[in-house]
Amino acid sequence: MEPLNVINQPHTHRRADNIYPFDATGIAKRFRHAAIFGALHALEPGETMAFFNDHDPIPLLQQIEHHFGDRVRIEYLSRGANGVRIDFHVQNAG
Repeated sequence: MEPLNVINQPHTHRRADNIYPFDATGIAKRFRHAAIFGALHALEPGETMAFFNDHDPIPLLQQIEHHFGDRVRIEYLSRGANGVRIDFHVQNAG
C-alpha cells in the first residue's frame, strides 16, 4: 500500500453551502473589527458570513459599507435581547 501524500495537496477550507459562521462574541472586543474585516476580505463572491454578535454593531456596519461598498450586502436576520444575526453576502462589485 502506498503512503497517503497530503503534504502537497491544497486544503481550501471551503464549505459546500458557501456559508461561513462567525461568532464575534468569542473574540476580544479590541480585535473584533480587524477580525471581521479580515474574514470579509477572505470571502469570495457568492460566499456569505453568518455573523452573530451580542449587540447591534451599527458603527461596524457603517465601516463595512464605507470600505466594501456594494461588494458586501448586509442582511439582518434577527435582532433581540439575545444578540443580533446578520448575513454578509459577498458579491461582485458593480
